[in-house]
Amino acid sequence: MNEQKLSGNPALKNIDPAKLQSLLSMAEQARGKKQSELLSFLMAASGSGRLKFSSQEMDAIIGVLKTGKSPEEIRRIDQMCAMFRQLKK
Repeated sequence: MNEQKLSGNPALKNIDPAKLQSLLSMAEQARGKKQSELLSFLMAASGSGRLKFSSQEMDAIIGVLKTGKSPEEIRRIDQMCAMFRQLKK
């Protein structure tokens, strides 16, 4: 995840910079993990209370992350988000 892509993006201007920094820190910890490991990592981080984003904040962040991605990458992001939502229920 690119720090400049998140910190300077106008779509994210209403998100607390500390939250974005936490997200970047978590992304750094997740780097190199396999997709199968990544979902459990995200679930653990979410359940730990480390990151609390509103659905609007998440939609904005995901939208920014999709920018410039191929259709296949966007499909994978959407799949991961759908799996994450299912597991949180």
